[in-house]
Amino acid sequence: MSAPISNVRPKPDQVLVDIVEYVAKYKIKSVLAYDTARNCLIDTLGCGLEALEYPACTKLLGPVVPGTVVPHGAKVPGTQHQLDPIQAAFNIGTMIRWLDFNDTWLAAEWGHPSDNLGGILATADWLSRNAVAAGKKPLVMRDVLTAMIKAHEIQGCIALENSFNKVGLDHVVLVKVASTAVVAEMMGLTKDEILNAVSLAWVDGQSLRTYRHSPNTGSRKSWAAGDATSRAVRLALIAKTGEMGYPSVLSAKTWGFYDVLFKGRPFEFQRPYGSYVMENVLFKISFPAEFHSQTAVEAAMTLHAQLRKAGKTVDDIRKLSIRTHEACIRIIDKKGPLDNPADRDHCIQYMVAVPLIFGRLTAADYEDNVARDKRIDTLRDKIECVEDKAFTRDYHDPEKRSIANALTIEFKDGKKLKEVVVEYPIGHKRRRKDGIPLLEAKFRVNLARRFPKKQQDAILDVSLDQKALEAMPVHEYVDLYAI
Repeated sequence: MSAPISNVRPKPDQVLVDIVEYVAKYKIKSVLAYDTARNCLIDTLGCGLEALEYPACTKLLGPVVPGTVVPHGAKVPGTQHQLDPIQAAFNIGTMIRWLDFNDTWLAAEWGHPSDNLGGILATADWLSRNAVAAGKKPLVMRDVLTAMIKAHEIQGCIALENSFNKVGLDHVVLVKVASTAVVAEMMGLTKDEILNAVSLAWVDGQSLRTYRHSPNTGSRKSWAAGDATSRAVRLALIAKTGEMGYPSVLSAKTWGFYDVLFKGRPFEFQRPYGSYVMENVLFKISFPAEFHSQTAVEAAMTLHAQLRKAGKTVDDIRKLSIRTHEACIRIIDKKGPLDNPADRDHCIQYMVAVPLIFGRLTAADYEDNVARDKRIDTLRDKIECVEDKAFTRDYHDPEKRSIANALTIEFKDGKKLKEVVVEYPIGHKRRRKDGIPLLEAKFRVNLARRFPKKQQDAILDVSLDQKALEAMPVHEYVDLYAI
């Protein structure tokens, strides 16, 4: 017989302790982190505004019970909804993620740290409105930026060395954990209560990646992060009541996260928590496409121009080779039928074929009316991906963090175009000088989708001014986005 398991309550797992100490005590001093967080905020909200043009997204938004309005509740930017913070977090998180156009973090695990803004902004807005109603000071937008930096850091640092996708789990588990920690701190929970809340996030059943991969790819991948960040707000509120936590939720033998869901392996860490992730985050600026394809799409746009200059079309192509990194092949190298937009924006062949044919790649290009163009599938069948191990090494190198792709076109007459190589996308830290003006232009376009000129100008006046934004009460900033 095996020895009985001790009934003595264990000390909290160090992973939990480190997260709690970081959110409760660490002071962000990086000017670069705050500046990047402001850019991240406007880009993320802009992505949400663009998503409001798609009925498949908006049908999921609003209160659980139609017609419900919550006094002093959190407002959903670009809509008339005012909701409890849990449902508001789902709404905002779903908008942000719908078009796969917000920021990205690539490592052993990938993900989109700005997904956490759903819970952060909903909680901050709700707290601010209730503070004002009680005659107290509201939170200001610097508090939101601080929470964003810390949520980015928790999600990103865990992701550096720990692959959840390799065990079949979706990266939104890290959104839930990071959001839980920061919104619990925003709500004023004690360190013990924050630890309880974070343990509850780990003890949850976690999302499978089923909806991100063939043959089951589907639209849940667009609202999974909204679900995770809203669940985080719920868990923080539960912990605030004094509900207990589970100190060895990760390490408990047989029943803990490591044994049940991580093949018995404890997490590994490359670096302590600071502000590294926000400072190095990747922005999606040029194309609403899965990030491992961004450089491939940029290369395809270059090749489109070369085809036109040479007087050729995609019909003249015999073969197109993509020299790429391992993560790209594992996630988006896809053959066969593509059943919906969620399927198409995770297929590198599709995301390369469209710009080669049309000289563009927009969110609308994933819809059925474009996808039914027979030239796309004909060209997809001619595209092959091959791993370049040097590209894979540079992808994981913390000093490079490249996302390289190289495209070569071979024509039916045997001639080739010179290979086009793009190592770093426009949203990479190494291309910030080129990227930020384009990011701001993207924000302006998205504001114009939803608001009249006077309202656009009011939002821009604050959003592009670091000091003005940081000092503004949260509820007043959110009110700028009212419909």
